[in-house]
Amino acid sequence: MLKEFKEFALKGNVLDLAIGIIIGAAFGAIVSSLVDDIIMPPIGLILGGVDFSQLFVVLKGDGTYNTIAQAKEAGAVTWNLGLFINAIIKFLIVAFAVFLLVKAINKLTRKQEAKAPDAPKPAEDVVLLREIRDLLAKR
Repeated sequence: MLKEFKEFALKGNVLDLAIGIIIGAAFGAIVSSLVDDIIMPPIGLILGGVDFSQLFVVLKGDGTYNTIAQAKEAGAVTWNLGLFINAIIKFLIVAFAVFLLVKAINKLTRKQEAKAPDAPKPAEDVVLLREIRDLLAKR
């Protein structure tokens, strides 16, 4: 059983999957930082100083809260619109990056398929010699 597990774990597909997950997590962190630290602050500034990470609506609770953390601490139920908008932007960036990756892989695959030439047809004399060989083999 240990031998089978070792063979399974060392197969290329499992290692490729593990590498993909690790790179995907790192890419997700980069996209989160891009959205939270680079894209959303200027958009919030343009819209009048709105901090999208703190854009929320109180659905149930008493009082006015400045942050989501304050509202949650007081037990209020909030609708976190800004966090949802950030999540949508992150998804769109990751989906576009995956689209570009798949498109590039498909392009490379098509090039390799186009480069694979058909097997060359044998010369006419080779065909005749094979026919003679086959006829002699039948005798």
